[in-house]
Amino acid sequence: MENFTLMFGFIFWIALVIVFTSAESNIIPFKNYQHSFEQQINRSVKNIKRYGFKDIKYRKKMPTLISDCIFMTSKSGVFTYKATSNNTSVCGVYLMANADRIIELMFSSLDVPCKNNGLVSVRIILALFVDGWELNGEFFPSSMDHHLPQKKRYTEFCGTYKKRVFQSSQNAALIQYRIPFKGEGFTIIVRHRKNPTPCNILVDKTSHSFTLRNYGVRINCTLTSIYPSLLRVINLNVGRTKLKSSSKQIETGTMKNCDKHGLQDQVQIGDSSGLDTSKGKIYESICGIDSNSGGKSKIIGCGVTNVRLISSGLFDNSVTINFEQATEDDILDSNFICEI
Repeated sequence: MENFTLMFGFIFWIALVIVFTSAESNIIPFKNYQHSFEQQINRSVKNIKRYGFKDIKYRKKMPTLISDCIFMTSKSGVFTYKATSNNTSVCGVYLMANADRIIELMFSSLDVPCKNNGLVSVRIILALFVDGWELNGEFFPSSMDHHLPQKKRYTEFCGTYKKRVFQSSQNAALIQYRIPFKGEGFTIIVRHRKNPTPCNILVDKTSHSFTLRNYGVRINCTLTSIYPSLLRVINLNVGRTKLKSSSKQIETGTMKNCDKHGLQDQVQIGDSSGLDTSKGKIYESICGIDSNSGGKSKIIGCGVTNVRLISSGLFDNSVTINFEQATEDDILDSNFICEI
């Protein structure tokens, strides 16, 4: 019996050696344990249906809870809201993305029942998608800059809404809602999609460079920062380069007061106290070709700073601007201060 046990143990260890030495890539090397283990797990998950594990549920990332009435985020992902009280306030989820992105949004669940005989227009309980931002009755982009009429920029609904994808025209969108009954709410999935032709841009970065273009068409494009700014024009090509022109353009330098000289293609620099840039004050109107225009920064000491490119469609226009958030000391030395 003892000899049999020894013989069995010897055969068992020989078998183990044969198995491990003949395996291909399923061995986890000691020197790179974690990396190889991850590779092994990924390969198993990828082929998991082959082994018949069809009932395994994968763990999903928990949604972000919308906890504040005014909720702002520049992230994509899943967001959820559920009323915790009978609050009748109108609240908003303000969504932002990078300058070259648009926002795609879908309600994955909606529990916003229509009250008062289902009349959505009464706005007893509703949700509202806005193409852009709205605050205190003012919209970004303004009606002068957006390609859609105001009424087509928002959609309101209630009830058990069917799945539908909403897309913004720029890097900003808004969900407004009023849900005064505890336990009711919604869940949204937010994605940031590439925008090949960004026009209206809401700036959320404290220091960055942005380029506005008209892409050879008749259009107005506005760059708006929601903080007092140090602003510097880095590159300017407005009102000089004709479409489909192959000839080299001569530098003119930065030309000022273009609006007063009757030149339609121009860049307007100004500010406003709210989101509606059409109500703001214009401090400068520039045009021309200047590839080395980097002079001193202009300090805009107002809550909202605006750079607006106006294009007739006759020229290929572009302007590159560098934004920095102004400090309190900068604001004291502002070139332009918003009227109170």
